[in-house]
Amino acid sequence: MNEKIKIYDEKMQKTIDHLEADYQGIRAGRANPHVLDRLRVDYYGTPTPIQQVGNVTIPEARMIQIAPWEKSLIKEIEKAILASDIGITPSNDGSVIRLVFPELTEERRKDLVKEVKKKAEECKVAVRNIRRDGNEAFKKIAKEISEDEVKQLEEELQKITDKYIKEVDKLTEAKSAEILTV
Repeated sequence: MNEKIKIYDEKMQKTIDHLEADYQGIRAGRANPHVLDRLRVDYYGTPTPIQQVGNVTIPEARMIQIAPWEKSLIKEIEKAILASDIGITPSNDGSVIRLVFPELTEERRKDLVKEVKKKAEECKVAVRNIRRDGNEAFKKIAKEISEDEVKQLEEELQKITDKYIKEVDKLTEAKSAEILTV
């Protein structure tokens, strides 16, 4: 692959990776430890990921269990979960915290699918913006290379853009199907 194209290919790949990470954070009625990825607990004055202060397990399909390594962290973990946008109230028995995911209603599932499609559209816009930036960069170096080479670079970049747009569609379809599956 041409070095000039490779830069834009990598940027587009990062955009797809970001979308996948966003999709992992969307709960689909099943317990998914990735919903905790963005949460930070105050651990001796340092914001620390929950996975680094306790053991996160999935004992049942719709439950996450967090067993902190220090009992004193239970209140801090509960506070972080309550302050987050997960929308689940934690319960604890003094040694572990349990998050029980309720069954999603049909309406909530449809809302989540809309959110997934919105994120997909934002990702497609980002990919197209990267393509536009690449095409502008190619036009700037048109003085150094021939017009045919510029055309060839633009065509190659368009093929890569198409590939990533298809990837976004595939990810979106899979996540939507996962959410709508009862």
